[in-house]
Amino acid sequence: MKSTIFLTLISLWLLGACTPLAQYQGNAGAATKVLRNIDYAYEPQIKTVVVRPAYGDPQAFLEPAVTRLGQWNLMLEFDDLHTARDNYYIRLVHCNRDWTKSDLQDLDFMTDFNELPINNAEFSVDTYIPYVHYWINLPAVKLPGNYLVVAYRGGDKNDIILSKRFMVYDTRVSFENERNLIGAGNIASLNQQINFTLSYKNLDIINPLESVNVAIRQNQRWDNIATDIKPSFVREIEKQLEYRFFDETKMFKGGNEFRFFDIRSLNSPGRNIASVNKMTKPVDVFVARDKSRAGEAYSQYVDYNGGFIPANLDYNSESFNNYANINFTLASKSLPGDVYVTGKFSQWNLDEQNKMTFDSAHQEYQATVLLKQGWYDYQYVVKSKTLPPYYLEGSHFETENSYEIFVYYKAFQPRADLLIGYIRLEKNER
Repeated sequence: MKSTIFLTLISLWLLGACTPLAQYQGNAGAATKVLRNIDYAYEPQIKTVVVRPAYGDPQAFLEPAVTRLGQWNLMLEFDDLHTARDNYYIRLVHCNRDWTKSDLQDLDFMTDFNELPINNAEFSVDTYIPYVHYWINLPAVKLPGNYLVVAYRGGDKNDIILSKRFMVYDTRVSFENERNLIGAGNIASLNQQINFTLSYKNLDIINPLESVNVAIRQNQRWDNIATDIKPSFVREIEKQLEYRFFDETKMFKGGNEFRFFDIRSLNSPGRNIASVNKMTKPVDVFVARDKSRAGEAYSQYVDYNGGFIPANLDYNSESFNNYANINFTLASKSLPGDVYVTGKFSQWNLDEQNKMTFDSAHQEYQATVLLKQGWYDYQYVVKSKTLPPYYLEGSHFETENSYEIFVYYKAFQPRADLLIGYIRLEKNER
């Protein structure tokens, strides 16, 4: 009897001794996370990561993560699919124009200590997947440029949960948008080009051809951004840089208007939803079966240029927003490459979370993505050595697109790429 009691006590002691070891291993695993200077969630339960203007209009979700120096109006928000609140912090990283970390120290670009706790949190209510919604206003910075906000757990900077890019610009140059000149033949039917002139009368730039760099982004996308664009003409007396893109390699593909679906209500699903299965938890939502739009004539309709707006029509509170498994199907033969369903909801990343698999029996591509209730734009992108990315969508110069021009200047002091100009242009705005 005594021996039995003794063995039982020993067993309980050993079980208790395992608990700190398991916790330690979890923290040690966080040290293996490597910071990527991109929009990225480092843990699968971190969802719907957004940096947007901090005002209540739902249209703010469609705005780019860009603000003017002196206007501190950007907010980071995200969901953590856990039942308990965690202790999260953020810090900022200053980056060069190519998003590599700059040589600046925190005190060079921060006005306060570079670590802030995320104090705002709200628990979901009666959702199939419980989650905690976090948000924080981004701190002020002293210099214009590219920035990365990094969130991490418990004050451990190695235990990263997300990274998100944003830009702060100054108005040291002015823009003159010129009449767009389109090339001949089928080049004109696929592409859109932007011509503009920069005036830097308020700056003393010795060698603008080398020290000034321009990047152009279409629909807030990172997967096809044009970088290190040099001027076609330099007028040093007038202090002007002229950008004219006549050849196809310096044009943007017009692409196509984005596909979309509406899951603001799970009780009364919206447009382009084929069915909803409420017997599963989380709910399974099936988007209407798609097909390739290659070779089709351009069709005009209003979209959000790849964006999304979380929303819930079943209840008045955002705390009731459910997450659902969104099932995509694309009728297609097998293609020589990988197919992805993407949009701002995937942070424009092409990875395993939004990669599609081919079903030979049904001759279709399939993917399931866990998304929050709302209105979503999306497209199918091909990653192939022989096919263009827009192979499944087609490309038209009539497509309505939003463009952003970023102007970077490599200053002598501080030795960093400063964002000295920014403008948004709408192509075929309606």
